[in-house]
Amino acid sequence: MTGGGVSESESTDTDQQLVDLDPSCHSSPADINWSSGSSSSCDTFAAGSGNVGSSSKPHKANNDAGWEAIRSLRAEAPLSLSHFRVIHKLGSGDIGSVYLAELKGTECYFAIKAMDKKALTSRNKLMRAETEREILETLDHPFLPTLYAHLDEPQLSCLVMEFCPGGDLHVLRQRQPGKRFRDHAARFYASEVLLALEYLHMLGIVYRDLKPENVLVREDGHIMLTDFDLSLKCIVHPTLLQKSRGLESLFDIDSDDRATPPGMPTPSSIIQSYVLPCGHPSRQNNPTTVSCLPVFHHFAKKKSKPPKFHSLRHAESSASAASNLQLLAEPTDARSMSFVGTHEYLAPEIIAGDGHGNAVDWWTLGIFIFELLYGRTPFRGPDNDKTLANVVAQALHFPDDDDEDDETVLGLGPSAAAKDLIRGLLVKDPSRRMASSRGASEIKQHAFFRGINWALIRCSIPPHIPSPFVPPRPPPPSPPDKRPTSGDFEDF
Repeated sequence: MTGGGVSESESTDTDQQLVDLDPSCHSSPADINWSSGSSSSCDTFAAGSGNVGSSSKPHKANNDAGWEAIRSLRAEAPLSLSHFRVIHKLGSGDIGSVYLAELKGTECYFAIKAMDKKALTSRNKLMRAETEREILETLDHPFLPTLYAHLDEPQLSCLVMEFCPGGDLHVLRQRQPGKRFRDHAARFYASEVLLALEYLHMLGIVYRDLKPENVLVREDGHIMLTDFDLSLKCIVHPTLLQKSRGLESLFDIDSDDRATPPGMPTPSSIIQSYVLPCGHPSRQNNPTTVSCLPVFHHFAKKKSKPPKFHSLRHAESSASAASNLQLLAEPTDARSMSFVGTHEYLAPEIIAGDGHGNAVDWWTLGIFIFELLYGRTPFRGPDNDKTLANVVAQALHFPDDDDEDDETVLGLGPSAAAKDLIRGLLVKDPSRRMASSRGASEIKQHAFFRGINWALIRCSIPPHIPSPFVPPRPPPPSPPDKRPTSGDFEDF
């Protein structure tokens, strides 16, 4: 997490508290003991379920050394900040700072977001911190963060999350020739971000803070979207659509399952097992884990058998009917009057103050793709006020339309399909903007993403794989008469 708007004084206050939590600590700043006493701290599980296992985080629990290390430690004592060795600061944001830390004795590394409770209260941002924690506890997706624990200390609220050693896309872009990505790389990162946004919208979460600084690169080169303190939680009404009817609604979550074509799972079972949070009223009789992977409970029971087809034609007809169905779970009723986001990424409706909803995420996706391809955002002005004025009034312009550089002449610049997608996403009227009503499915079908295997995207080879993470060596112990200070901590 980088950027945001936290001041240097606020950041230093948080650092000082990390030192002051254990005034008897005589070790070096990289070995600061954050604990204020385990008896006064509260360790809550990421999924809020009281146990960590495949039932809560299926994408992580069974093949993640971090989960296993925390599970083993919790079996002996409640997890607290004293179990972590602080290494250095990774970045600062509007409501807190993020630190790289090792779970002592395990060689497992985590990113810990530490938020000063007093500062949150004085700045009226407690609700934002609570919203982020609630969202992180809900998520289970390969391109979204894993929350291992929430540690509630007397002075600090801390989120223990996974660490991405590859940095963020803003830094990675600046390392590219011309400080911009080629089409194939931009397509890769945009496709994974699109899947993350699709999943969030399915859960009724409007992200509102997409930018390269918030897209982290994991050790395998795939991405992780981070920072949810600006996100909007709302209600979503999943609907199944039939493609052959021009995406007309076939049935919604409350429809009669008797309308289901023969030999197919009922619409309610599909939707409930795919997108609805456990607390949703429609899942009271089907409390399954929220996952990015659909699980058809129609076939999930041990004793149940696949539907019997009386003929091959019957089977082919049922399969064809299933392939024509499309799940739409877009929070089109979301509405907020808040002025939130990064200036260069703000949608026109946010600036105008007329209220905004899900369409702001698709506007930011357009800005995001533009920046990856051109190395800058399309409406940036000399100052913030001019930038906002450009977003509202200035027409979209592509730099290579007037002055073709060598890459454009050689056919290596942004493709016509990329420009067409950006135009569709950067329509100033949110009601006419691409995906504002049909969601990510409309974007997936665009020519820019032709050739993407959405089901197997995690198996694709990323355009950049970070160098292997080398764990930092613990520094030598400090002299007994020297205590770490906030200045020492800032040096890290």
